[in-house]
Amino acid sequence: MIEILRDFPANVIAFQGSGHVTRRDYDDVLVPAVENALKRHDKIRLFYKIGPDFTGIEAGAVWEDFSVGVAHFTAWERIAIVTDVAWIANTMRAFSFLIPAAAKVFPLSEEAAARSWIAA
Repeated sequence: MIEILRDFPANVIAFQGSGHVTRRDYDDVLVPAVENALKRHDKIRLFYKIGPDFTGIEAGAVWEDFSVGVAHFTAWERIAIVTDVAWIANTMRAFSFLIPAAAKVFPLSEEAAARSWIAA
């Protein structure tokens, strides 16, 4: 599931992924939040925490994640991924050079630093 996190600056959209993430989570939660933020801001920042109870992601959700990123390719200003899930952290690090935004991966123990960085 994906849930919206609160208490971030207006230009930051923040989410937490937990359990099994599905395409419906993207369609019902993440995509509308991105679209709404882009109505108010030319550039947005993404804070995405993948919690310790994350169990996996549906193939359709992976495609939706890619589609959202590409559809708004130049709209991203900063991206903070907070996770201890090794394959997500490694994938983000490996492909971050393709993203035209500052992107960082933080371990869960450094969530406060990630929040400060995304808001700076």
